[in-house]
Amino acid sequence: MSSASPGITPAGSPTITESGVPAGGKRVLLAKPRGYCAGVDRAVIAVEKALELYGAPVYVRKEIVHNRHVVDTLRERGVIFVDETSEVPEGALVVFSAHGVSPAVHAEAAERNLRTIDATCPLVTKVHKEVNRFAKDDYDILLIGHEGHEEVEGTAGEAPDKVQLVDTAEDVDKVEIRDPSKVIWLSQTTLSVDETMERVDQLRDKFPGLADPPSDDICYATTNRQVAVKAMAAECDLVLVVGSQNSSNSKRLVEVALKAGARASHLVDFAHEVDEAWLEGVETVGVTSGASVPEVLVMDLLAWLAERGWDSVDEVTTANEKIAFALPHELRKAAKA
Repeated sequence: MSSASPGITPAGSPTITESGVPAGGKRVLLAKPRGYCAGVDRAVIAVEKALELYGAPVYVRKEIVHNRHVVDTLRERGVIFVDETSEVPEGALVVFSAHGVSPAVHAEAAERNLRTIDATCPLVTKVHKEVNRFAKDDYDILLIGHEGHEEVEGTAGEAPDKVQLVDTAEDVDKVEIRDPSKVIWLSQTTLSVDETMERVDQLRDKFPGLADPPSDDICYATTNRQVAVKAMAAECDLVLVVGSQNSSNSKRLVEVALKAGARASHLVDFAHEVDEAWLEGVETVGVTSGASVPEVLVMDLLAWLAERGWDSVDEVTTANEKIAFALPHELRKAAKA
C-alpha cells in the first residue's frame, strides 16, 4: 500500500508510453508526477511499521492521510482511528497523522502517558517552526488555509494568540494587525498555488509591508501535481482526479484542471465511481491523483477506461521526484533496539 509496495497492476491495464499517441481518437493523458508524496509515504509506512513492531491495535489520531482506501485498508489490519487523543486508552500507542498536531495535543498525550509516534510531514513541521520563529519576534501571522483542516488547526495551535486564519477574500477584510511593519503570511502546504497568491495580493494591498515566508510553504508535491495538470488540461475533454473528498490537494487539482482549460473535471475515490455519462462526446481523458493516493487506484482507473475504449495512454511528465524522508525517530530507535 505504501509507494514501496503499491499493489499489483490490474490485469488488462493499458501500456503507458511517453510518446506516439495519435492526435485524434480516444486517448488518456496521464499526469506525472501524481500520487504519493514523500510525506504521505513516510506516514503510511510509519503506521505499517508500528503494526509490525508492536502489533494491533495501533491508534491513529485523525486519518493518517486523507484517503479512503488507505484508511480502510489500515483499519482492516488493526488500526483504530480516533478523533481526539482522549479516546486513546492510557498508556497505549498513538500515531499523529501527516497533517500535524498542536502543542496542546502533545501535552495531552504526555499527561495520559501515551506512547507517541509523530508522523507529521517534515514540510508541515517546517511551517510550525516558522510560526514559532515569527511569534517569538512578536509578528502578526496571517495563515492562508482552509478553516477546519487538520493541518491548519495544528499550525495555528503553535501560537493561537498571534495567528489569524485567512481562508476567503472576506477574511482579508476582517484581518487586524498591531504593527504594519511586523506582519507575515504563511500557508497551508496543500493549497492551490494560484489561489494562494491571489490571497497574498489581496493582503498586500491592505498591508503593503507584508513579509513573505522564508521559503515556499506550499509543498513541492502539491506544486508539481498542479503543474502537471496544467500542462495537459487544455487538451482534455475530461480530467479525472483520483482522491478523496476530504483531501485538500486532490480537490485543488480539479479546480486547477478547470482553470487551465479542461472542459470538465471530477474527483473520484475509485474507478467505479466514474459516471459513464461524463464520457459522452469525450476523446481525451486526463488522469491524475492526489498526493495521498496509492498508484494501484490509478491503475484501476486506467483499466476501467481501457475496457471502454480509452486504451492509448500517454504519460505527460513535468518533473521527476526523488525526495524521500526518514521514518519518525521513535520508529528508527525502536527498530535499532
